[in-house]
Amino acid sequence: MRKIDTLKKNYEFKNVINRGKFYRGKYVTIYITKNKEEKNKIGIAISKKLAKANKRNRLKRLIRESYYLKKDELEKGHNIVFIWNRQADILNNNFKNVSKDILKLFEKAGLI
Repeated sequence: MRKIDTLKKNYEFKNVINRGKFYRGKYVTIYITKNKEEKNKIGIAISKKLAKANKRNRLKRLIRESYYLKKDELEKGHNIVFIWNRQADILNNNFKNVSKDILKLFEKAGLI
């Protein structure tokens, strides 16, 4: 199984969200800060108010896979938090749209 380093603690998420720069896309908003390590760490947040657990988990899988495919092209040493936009349609999304949106955000942020 492939390994992606993740942010797990609440204070890690808060630190990135409060201190990081953000970039808003159609489906996802990303917050980015520098870290002192030579690898990227990611966190994914989707509100419970948006959908039931199976839909939220599917969105997390889509975001994680989109990140994984571009992981080698990104600059190292960043904490990245992905937050699903509330206005985005949860039921009618697919991997292609989410992946394209995340790629545009990485280009905006200058990580690629």
